[in-house]
Amino acid sequence: MSGPTLTDIARAAEVSTATVSHALNGTGRLGESTRRRVREVAAALGYGSRRTPLTRTGTLGLAVTTYAGAPWNYLEVPYFSRLLTAAAATAHSLGYALTVLPAARGGETLWHTLTVDGMLLLDSPEDDRVLRALRARDIPVVFDGRPTDPHPGDVWVDNDHAATTREVLDHLAAAGARRIALHAGYGREYYTGAVTRAYEEWCRERGREPSVITFDPADAPGHAFDRAFSDRSCDAVHSLYDPGGRQVLAAAARHGLRIPDDLLLVCASEDPAYAETGPPVTTVTLRPETIAETAITTLVARLDPALPAPAPGGLTVPARLCPRGSSRRGSR
Repeated sequence: MSGPTLTDIARAAEVSTATVSHALNGTGRLGESTRRRVREVAAALGYGSRRTPLTRTGTLGLAVTTYAGAPWNYLEVPYFSRLLTAAAATAHSLGYALTVLPAARGGETLWHTLTVDGMLLLDSPEDDRVLRALRARDIPVVFDGRPTDPHPGDVWVDNDHAATTREVLDHLAAAGARRIALHAGYGREYYTGAVTRAYEEWCRERGREPSVITFDPADAPGHAFDRAFSDRSCDAVHSLYDPGGRQVLAAAARHGLRIPDDLLLVCASEDPAYAETGPPVTTVTLRPETIAETAITTLVARLDPALPAPAPGGLTVPARLCPRGSSRRGSR
């Protein structure tokens, strides 16, 4: 089946064919918004070469598409750095190269020219433009994290976030917490939504008022906690992201709260430095190495007709709670 022509793209984008040509080739004097819109339309229409068995490259792609277009370095986050190392090792062991895309590429729409046999997408959000382009080109995709709108045949690898959240909250409650706040992200990926829903359900079942404090990666001093800590409206925090634990520690120090005596803390993180803080911080590991190995192996199975095709749906990697002093009263 032939792909869309420049005329098709021009008609859909309501521009001239010359504008389409300039936008796709990076030439001409076009405004960035026009160039981006034309490329989005082209990607959505599936412009470019569709993958066929005769166009195999022996290369897999990997991209983090949450906050796509923002120039953030996800390699600085221990979860992603550990996952990428394991993903590369697994791909290489199976005879594939692995291309890792920077986060800023998620805001571009040149995905119709990316030459890979399959893609691993991490934290794919709602209305993921990268995913739309890959689907239009029939490029097989496996997800790290359940997609927000899975299609029939989609395969993803994830943790059981509801079960893990309940384990964390029960652990804090057993340690004496009565007013547990959730330090949740502002993103639209499935992870944040799943944990938040499980937290709110847990609170309802126990007649407790939920308190969701918005995570901001730039909030190193932890000012998001100023109100809750000043009026003592929470006595425990479950933070969903790696920097969150350090933000809680900074805010607690500013407000004179002792951990764990005045405030209990659990943070989802793969950073070993949390085991060395005073007191050591209880963490949840999402086991990124296992997720990476499972996801890459599954992606290769989708590409190789000689291997059993993976069943659609989710593959679950159990997360693990690592209790330490920050969530154990009397452990100072």
